[in-house]
Amino acid sequence: MAALTSALAAPASRPERWWAPGEGRVFPAELDYENETGTLRTMLVGGPMKTKGHPFFAPIGPNGRACVTCHQPADSMSLSAQTAQERWTATNGRDPLFAAGDGSNCPTLPQATRASHSLLLDHGLIRIQRSWPPKDLTGKAITPDFTIETVRDPWGCNTGAKYGPAAASPNVSVYRRPRPISNLKYLLAVGFAYDPKQGMPLPLDPESGRPMSGNLMADGRAGTLNAQMRDAASTHLEFLKNMSARDMARIVYFESRLFSAQIRDRRGGALDAGGAEGGPDKLARSQPGNLGSQGPAPVWSEFAAWEKPDPSLTPEQSAFRQSVARGARSFREKMFLISDSAGINSPIGFGNPVRNSCVFCHNMTQMGNDVAPGQVDLGTTTQPFADPAPHLPLFRITCRRDPHPHYGRVIYTSDPGYALTTGRCADVGKITLQSMRGLAARAPYFSNGSAKDLRAVVDYYDRRYRIGYTEQEKQDLVNLMSAL
Repeated sequence: MAALTSALAAPASRPERWWAPGEGRVFPAELDYENETGTLRTMLVGGPMKTKGHPFFAPIGPNGRACVTCHQPADSMSLSAQTAQERWTATNGRDPLFAAGDGSNCPTLPQATRASHSLLLDHGLIRIQRSWPPKDLTGKAITPDFTIETVRDPWGCNTGAKYGPAAASPNVSVYRRPRPISNLKYLLAVGFAYDPKQGMPLPLDPESGRPMSGNLMADGRAGTLNAQMRDAASTHLEFLKNMSARDMARIVYFESRLFSAQIRDRRGGALDAGGAEGGPDKLARSQPGNLGSQGPAPVWSEFAAWEKPDPSLTPEQSAFRQSVARGARSFREKMFLISDSAGINSPIGFGNPVRNSCVFCHNMTQMGNDVAPGQVDLGTTTQPFADPAPHLPLFRITCRRDPHPHYGRVIYTSDPGYALTTGRCADVGKITLQSMRGLAARAPYFSNGSAKDLRAVVDYYDRRYRIGYTEQEKQDLVNLMSAL
C-alpha cells in the first residue's frame, strides 16, 4: 500500500504531452506542461487519481476516442491546433482524434488525406452537426422564425443528401473549437436570477429544476454537465447507448476538481510570486462572483502588486510584470463604445452604443468569463464584422418576421450560433463567451478559431469596436492574457 501511495504521489518530471484513451496513466495532483509563453499547471484537488477504467479516459465508444481525446491536460483541458498537428504526424492521421464523424471536414471526404482534416489541423475546429429545426430542453420541436440556406459549402457537409438543411433528415454543420472543461466551478456559477441579456428567466435544468448558467457550450444547447456528456457521447464519441448514471457521476466528480492556469512565464518568472496571486491554487480556493470592476477584488487585481518595478528581479522580468499589471488596468479601465452587439445592445439593451471596457462582459474575478448568463454576438462569425473565412461554410439567414436588431432581415454567417438552439433570428451570431484561464496553452481563439494568437484577439476587438489601442496597450493586453 505504501508503494502505491508513493507511486501516485510522485509526478513525472517531464510528463508525456498526449494522453491516449485507455493508457492507464496516473493523473497527478499537479501536472505541468510547457507552452509557447511559459508553463501551464493543472491541479486535481484531492488527487492524484488512477485513470485506468475511468470513463473520462476509457475508449468506450466504437471510434476509439475518450473524453480526454479532445480535452488534453497540456492544452488546458481543451485541444490546440498544434497538438492536432503533432498527432497527425505521429500517427500518420490514424489517431481516433481524426475520426470521420467530426474529426474531418466532412465524413464524405477521403479520410486518409490531410486536406480532409484541414479545419482541425490548421484551425483547431471540430465539426458540430445540429439537427434542424431545433428542439427545446424538453425535446419539443421549435418552429424557427428564420430560414437558413447554404451559400458556400467548401466541404460538402451542408448541401449533400445526408448532410445539410435540405437533407432527408435536415441538419446544419458548423465548426468550433473544443471548450476547456477545467475551472468548472466558475463556468457553472449562476450570478443572476434571470438572463440580463434577454430580460427573461433563466432556463431550468429539466432534471433538477435548478437554474443553469449558460456558460458551458458555445451555442447553449446543453446547460448542465450531464446534458453536455449525453450530447458528446452520442456525437463525438459515437456511443451506441447512453452513459450510465454512475459513469457520468464519476466524470463530473473528476472535472469539478480540475483547475488550470499558467503558473510560470518565460520572461516574468513565477506568476504567483511578487505579491501576485495567480495560478490554479488561487482558482481552487476562490469563489465565483463580483460583477465588473467594482468591489474588493476587481478583475485581474491579483497582478496589481506588479505595477511598481522590483529591484530584486532582472530588468526583463520586472518589465514583463509591469506590462501585465498595465494590461490588467487597461482591461478594466480603457473605455470604448460597444455597438451593434446582440446580447449587449439588444434586446433589452444597455444602449447602442454603450460606453464600457473589457470587464463589461469579462467580469468574473479570477476567471474572466461573464457573471451574467447568456450569449452575445461579437461579430466573429457574422458579416460584416467577421474576418474572411473561405474555409468555412457560409449561410444566408432570412428572418421571417421581425428583422435582426443590428443586421436587418438577411444575414450572412459562418455559424448562426445560439440561433441553432433557439430558432430565433435575433440570436444569430450569439456565442457563449470563452473563459480566459490557460489561454496560452490552447490557440487558436474565438469559437471559430479565427484568431491565430493572442495578438490577433486584441487586434480583432480593436477593429471591431474602433478602440484605438496604442502599440504598448496591445502588447500589455497580450502579456496579461498570456499570464492567465
